[in-house]
Amino acid sequence: MLEGSGPTLVLLHEGLGSIGQWRDFPHRVAQVTGCAVLVYARYGYGQSDVLAEERVPVSFMHDEALKSLPEVLTAFRIPDAVLVGHSDGASIALIHAGAGHPVRGVVAMAPHVFVEDICVSSIVAAREAFQNTDLPQRLGKYHRDPKKTFFLWNDVWLDPEFRRWNIEQYLPGIRCPVLAIQGEDDEYGSMAQLDAIARQVKGPCELLKLARCGHSPQRDQSEAVISAVARFVRELARTS
Repeated sequence: MLEGSGPTLVLLHEGLGSIGQWRDFPHRVAQVTGCAVLVYARYGYGQSDVLAEERVPVSFMHDEALKSLPEVLTAFRIPDAVLVGHSDGASIALIHAGAGHPVRGVVAMAPHVFVEDICVSSIVAAREAFQNTDLPQRLGKYHRDPKKTFFLWNDVWLDPEFRRWNIEQYLPGIRCPVLAIQGEDDEYGSMAQLDAIARQVKGPCELLKLARCGHSPQRDQSEAVISAVARFVRELARTS
């Protein structure tokens, strides 16, 4: 937990993410916004306990958004967080806000609201990389059990049942401000994801589409992302 004033920014990592994989992003965001920042690794990731249960493919992000995240926010006494999510974390943030939980704002980086062929193809490529490159060793720097963490994520996304995963029904329930960010070279999703969010949420929505940027805007275009988050938070403070 990084101390600060104003709303607390709660960072929700990607599908193979952890605290360490945010690198210096939390500190830089805390510095430019002056806000407190909470960073945590979800169950099964990073140095958290290794996941013991099997995941239910279509509901695992719902479980995080509707059960685990409320428990975290209650434990840290954060009544009106600004959720800053990346990839799976962005989807979790959107589900949480769309289900009616009190949220000050949502920053969704490289979000998924439905499954696209480009995403499935990239996840197949990730599986091949895990089996044939040093990816297990690189993930081992961050996760207690990189093999289990990888396949719990990879198997879910490649499960045929997961092709029907879709969270668009939650978007009309989002009435807080949203900043949605995606790279034009995102290998896991097209701009159709951002356009669906802008079309269906009921609160103010700003889209930031970044050139020369892949699936990790906070790394590929960190200056642009941090500046946009800072503006977004200032506007939240001005209108609250």
